[in-house]
Amino acid sequence: MNKFICIHGHFYQPPRENPWLEAVSYQDSAYPFHDWNERVNAECYAPNTRARILDEKGFIVEMVNNYSRISFNFGPTLLSWMESHTEETYNAILEADKNSIARFSGHGSAIAQCYSHMIMPLASTRDKYTQIYWGIRDFEKRFNRIPEGMWLPETAVNNATMEIMSDLGIRYTVLAPSQAGRFKIHGQEDWQTEESQALDVSKPYAVSLPSGKSFSVFFYDGPLSQSIAFENLLQNGERFASKLLDAFPDTEDKVRLLSVATDGETYGHHHKFGDMALAYAIQRIEADTNVQLTNYGEFLENFPSEDEVEVLGNTSWSCAHGIGRWQIDCGCSTGGEPDWNQKWRAPLRESLNWLSQKLDSSFDEEARKYLADPWAARNEYTDVINDRSPENVHQFLNNHSVRDLDDSEKITVLKLMEMQRHAMLMHTSCAWFFNDVSGIETEQIFQYARRAIQLNEDVLGDSLEKEYLSYLEPAKSNIPEKGNGKMIYKKIMDKAMMDLPKICAHFALDALFEEFNHESEFYSCLISLKNFQDLKNGKARMVFGCAEMKSGITWESGTYNFCVFHQGDYNLINFVGEFKGGDDFNHNFETARKAFDEGKFSDVISHLEQYFGETIYSLKSLSKNEQKRIFDAILVSTFEENERIYQQLYESNGQLNKYLTEQDIAPPKIFGAIVETVINARLLKEINCQNPDLFLIERLLCEADGQNISLDLEMLSGAFKEGIEHLAHKIVEAPKDLSMLESFENIVKLLVSLSFPVNLWKTQNLCYQLMNKVYQEISEKGEDGNATSKQWVKRFNALAATLLIRVPHN
Repeated sequence: MNKFICIHGHFYQPPRENPWLEAVSYQDSAYPFHDWNERVNAECYAPNTRARILDEKGFIVEMVNNYSRISFNFGPTLLSWMESHTEETYNAILEADKNSIARFSGHGSAIAQCYSHMIMPLASTRDKYTQIYWGIRDFEKRFNRIPEGMWLPETAVNNATMEIMSDLGIRYTVLAPSQAGRFKIHGQEDWQTEESQALDVSKPYAVSLPSGKSFSVFFYDGPLSQSIAFENLLQNGERFASKLLDAFPDTEDKVRLLSVATDGETYGHHHKFGDMALAYAIQRIEADTNVQLTNYGEFLENFPSEDEVEVLGNTSWSCAHGIGRWQIDCGCSTGGEPDWNQKWRAPLRESLNWLSQKLDSSFDEEARKYLADPWAARNEYTDVINDRSPENVHQFLNNHSVRDLDDSEKITVLKLMEMQRHAMLMHTSCAWFFNDVSGIETEQIFQYARRAIQLNEDVLGDSLEKEYLSYLEPAKSNIPEKGNGKMIYKKIMDKAMMDLPKICAHFALDALFEEFNHESEFYSCLISLKNFQDLKNGKARMVFGCAEMKSGITWESGTYNFCVFHQGDYNLINFVGEFKGGDDFNHNFETARKAFDEGKFSDVISHLEQYFGETIYSLKSLSKNEQKRIFDAILVSTFEENERIYQQLYESNGQLNKYLTEQDIAPPKIFGAIVETVINARLLKEINCQNPDLFLIERLLCEADGQNISLDLEMLSGAFKEGIEHLAHKIVEAPKDLSMLESFENIVKLLVSLSFPVNLWKTQNLCYQLMNKVYQEISEKGEDGNATSKQWVKRFNALAATLLIRVPHN
C-alpha cells in the first residue's frame, strides 16, 4: 500500500466562562441556544459522534463516530466545558480515541493542543512552557495516554516553541505549507526553496532544532483543505470523497500521504450536514482497496521523517503576514465595513504585555514567601484546575509549600495561582482575530484581565487597573458609539465582575423561584443556607436567610444576611449585608416582617434599608444568566395566571368564535388572541405530561388549523423534541414493552406529519440503539411463532420507517 489519507479536524471554541462564576453567560447571538458552545455542540460536535450514512432512498443505514476515523484535537478548555455540559458527546470523543488506537496500529487519533489558544511565538518562555505542559497534562488526564502530536493555536510556530514541545515528549505538529522554508531531500546536499522546487507535502519532514534535537512536521494539502473549508466541497459526500481519492497521481509508486486539515467546526457548524459528507467520504475511502485511511502517528511510525525542512518562524495558517493578525493592523480581518481598520490590535497587545509583566513580577515576588518554586507550582496547577476537590488542593499545597500554611496563606496561594491562570487566558487569540475591539471575544479577555487585576489587588493591595486602562484608551472601535477599549472594558465590568456578596445576591434571587438544599453548590461557590424563610402576602413575597459562602476556586469565604422583597412582576429589591450577629438581624427583620404581614410595603423597604444600608441589588445588576432565569420564572407565573382567565373566556365564547369562522366572518381580534393563547398553552401542557394524550393533541392541532390560529412554533417544537426524547429513553430502558412502543410510534408519526419541524436527531439515535440492542432477538422469536414478538417487530418496522431508519433485511 502506498496511498494514505489523513483527515484532521481542529475542534476549538474560545473559553467563554465568566471568570468569577466559572460559568458561561447567556449569549443572545447564539439564540435559540443558551450560548455558542451549546449551539456548536448541537450543530457539529454531537452530530459527528453519530454521523448518518444514508442509502439511495434517504434512509439511515449506519451511524458512525467520525472521530474514530480522523485525526483530531480538541481545545482543553472546550473539553472541560463538554465534560460538565454534554457528557454524552464528551464520552463519545474519548471512546473514539480508544477505538482509533485499535484501528491505527496502536496510535490514537487524538492529539494534544496548547492549553488556552495563546499565540505561542508572542508568549514569554515561561508561558510557552506552561501552555504546552498544561495541554499535555490535560490530554493525559482525559485520554489516559501520552500524546504523540500537538496542535499549535493558529499553527503559529517558531523554533523556541518546537524545542519545548520536543523537550516534553511531543513528536510532531501539523503546519500549513506556507510555513515551510527551504528543505533538503534525503541523500542530497543542497537545500531547495519553493522557487527551485515545489515542497512535497505528501510526507513528514524533520526539523533540526538549535539544540540539536529533531522534530517532525506534517504539512497539510493547502488547496484541498481550502476547498473543504470555504468552497462548499462538503455539500456532496460523493464529490468530497472523489476529490480526496483523485488527488493521487495515477502513475507513481512512491508512498504518499494526502493530509488535509481544517477547523473541525467545518463538519456541521460552518457547513450543515458536513458531518454526513465526512462520514460518507470515509466510508468510500475505506472501501477502496488502493487507499488506506491513517493518522499522523501511525504514518510517522511506518514512514519516519527523512527529508529536512526549515520552518519559517513567526508564521501561522490564518495570517498572510506571519503573526501580524495578533499584534498589528496587518490587513487580515473577517469583513466589516469598507472603512474599518484593525489599528486597535496594537494597543490591545501592548496593554496585555504590560499587564502580564506586572502580574508575573508580583507573582514571582509574593509566591516565594509560600512556595519553593512558584513557576514549577504554576505548571503543576493544571492538576488543580481539573480536580478542585479539597483533598487534591491540599495535596498540591503540600507538594509545593515551603512550610505548613495557615488558612489565610492557602487562600493567598490559590489567588496567586488563579491570577496566573487568568493572566494566560487573557491572551486567547480570538480577541485579535475579528473586526473590532468591541467583539464578544475581546470582551471576554477583558474579563480575564480584570479578574487577574482583582486577584493581584486582593493579595498585594496595589491596583493596576488605572494604568492598564491608559493602554487600552488608544484602541479605537470602528463603531463610534462604542468608543474605545477603555470604554468597552468599563461598560461590561458592571455586570460581569463579581465578589462574594454579589454572588450571594444572585443566590438570594434564585431562592425566590427554586428550592435549595441546606448545603448547595452555586456556580463556583459552596453555600450553607441558614434560617431561611419564605413569606407570602398576596402577590408579594419576601425571602430571607443567612448564607455561609466559600469559593470553590480560591477558598475565600464570608457569611452574609440577605433579604429579597418581591412585590410582583419584575419589582425586585435584593438586600445583602455582611453577617453582624443573629440578634441584630432578627430584631430588624421582625420589624420588617410585621410591616410585610400588614401590607405596609414602603415600611418594609425602609426597615431593610436601615439595616442593610446601600448594599442593594436589582435585576439590572445581575448576570444575563440570572436575569433570563428570573424573567422566565416571572413570566411563567404571569402566564399561568392569565391562562386561567383566558381559559374561562375561551370556554364561554368558543362556540361563537367557531361559528364566525365557519361563516367566513372575521371574529374580533381579541377572540383570536384568546384562542391562540389557550391552544398553545394546552398543547404545551399536554406535551409535557408523562403520558401525553395523542388524540387531544391531534384535536388541538386540528382546531388551530381550522381557525387559522398562529402556533408558537419554536416553543412547541422544542417541547415536542424534549417530550419525544423522554419517551424514547423510556423505550430503551424497557425495550420489550409493546404497549409503550405502540404509543411511541403513534406520537412519532404525529410529529413527522406536523407542518413545522421537530428535531428528531436524538430520537433517531435512541431508536437505532434500540434496534441494535434487541431487534434481532425479538425478530427470531417472532419467526419461531411468538405472536407478541411478531407484533413488536411490525410496530418497530413502522416506527423505523417513520424515522427513516433502515431495518436489517427490510
